[in-house]
Amino acid sequence: MLGTGGGGDPRIGLLQALQAIEESGPTELVDLDDLPDDALIMPCGMIGAPTVHIEKIENGSEGAVLRAELERQTGRKVAALMPAEIGGSNGLLPVSWAGRIGLPVVDADGMGRAFPEVPQVTMHLAGISPSPGVMTDERGNVLVFRAISGAWMERLERCAAVEFGGAGAATEYPMTVRQARGATVRGSYTLAIRIGDALAAAAGDPVAAVVAETGAFPLVGGKVTDVERRTTKGFVRGSVVIEGLGDDAGRLIRLEIQNENLVALEQGAVLASVPDLISVLDTETADAIPTERVRYGQRVTVIAMACDPVWRTAAGLGMAGPRAFGYDFDYVPVEELAGARA
Repeated sequence: MLGTGGGGDPRIGLLQALQAIEESGPTELVDLDDLPDDALIMPCGMIGAPTVHIEKIENGSEGAVLRAELERQTGRKVAALMPAEIGGSNGLLPVSWAGRIGLPVVDADGMGRAFPEVPQVTMHLAGISPSPGVMTDERGNVLVFRAISGAWMERLERCAAVEFGGAGAATEYPMTVRQARGATVRGSYTLAIRIGDALAAAAGDPVAAVVAETGAFPLVGGKVTDVERRTTKGFVRGSVVIEGLGDDAGRLIRLEIQNENLVALEQGAVLASVPDLISVLDTETADAIPTERVRYGQRVTVIAMACDPVWRTAAGLGMAGPRAFGYDFDYVPVEELAGARA
């Protein structure tokens, strides 16, 4: 739900997390306030094209490899793992990796959603260095990057992900707990659990339960009639067209994607855009559908949710607003767009 279509297929991450818990026991979830100020936090996850992640699955030891190399590079012990993004499989991989190496995972992340590029994290907005960055793959290859900026870290790691076969595992923006308290979106796992609880308790209309729990705005309910999707340069890019059904009959909505759903358009009018969250849900189950799993004929409901306030600042919009992705329009909060349509 929070992945906005990206972050990797959550079903794969869920299977890995369940296997890790079965083999190693539960992973401990901790608040940043429960850790010492100078403890080292390792943000981590997968980088690359989500379409590749469906078939090129991690072997489970990537977190241990990343941790060992980060400790070697910094001369410090990692105290806890954190997802770089809470969305999709990337929200679950740190749970799997942390449990296997006997460390906790913190109730926070670097986005409050999923974004496609390395510097599109709250740590970057807070001025934390992305270096050292470490990458590995399922074969055990290890690369260390000391980039001069988040943009250069993106360029270098994206090239490495392509050479790894389209995707790899990575850590960037290592930080202390003291830094993390002012440089992360806190309570990310708690929010995800609340959404899951709302779905589990839903009676009759799971989409309505999600809307009630998250304060989301339904954009359209209908049928997927066209999907254009390609994997290029380490990203999934393309668009999805949804034809409205029922109360939305006659409407055509186009979603534009770069790993995540970036913009929702109706006859050229913007219904929602990054950095707000746009998610495609199965109408019957409210299961979130990743961009790499959207296909012709699916009955879906598209919803949009307000992003974390940090992304609505000038710095946040400069990094992850519509113009950052090449769109020639200014960001308008989804609640204002929804109010204008009402």
